[in-house]
Amino acid sequence: MKKVLFIAFTLLMTASAVSVSAQNKDRRKSFNSWDNYEITTEKVGVDGTKFVKVWGYGRTVDKAVMAAKENAVHACIFRGLPGNASAMSTPPICPNPDTLVSHEDYFQNFFAAGGPYLAYVNMTTDGVPSGTDCRKVKGGYKVAIYVQVMYDNLKHKLEADGIARKLSSGF
Repeated sequence: MKKVLFIAFTLLMTASAVSVSAQNKDRRKSFNSWDNYEITTEKVGVDGTKFVKVWGYGRTVDKAVMAAKENAVHACIFRGLPGNASAMSTPPICPNPDTLVSHEDYFQNFFAAGGPYLAYVNMTTDGVPSGTDCRKVKGGYKVAIYVQVMYDNLKHKLEADGIARKLSSGF
């Protein structure tokens, strides 16, 4: 009888661990793992835009390119853009780290596949990345693309939606 109870208990614990593991995999897109990407400012863009090189990971090249586009917009909103010799660094639109958590539903929709974030990305790399900008890695691909982000338009959208504070709202 003890063996049966032990086996039943073990199976129950294993099933719940698998359930939690699967849930964590689905929740990975909850923006907690978005600190793992590279982005560099390439040059000053046209007024109101930022021209960056950003990396993305994915099982296919196309998914990695989409991830890189998301990463470019995410960096503008939450991390800011690093500076270089020809461009100053750019602060994040939403410098408060709690913004992501407090508006999680908004950003889940915003960054959904084919979501509104794409309106603020102007792809400047022609075709599929190649050479050192497209690397085969364990589990898929790591690609770099050059992107022009419509930074001012993105900022105005987030302000209008009540996500980012307007500069005129005071400090």
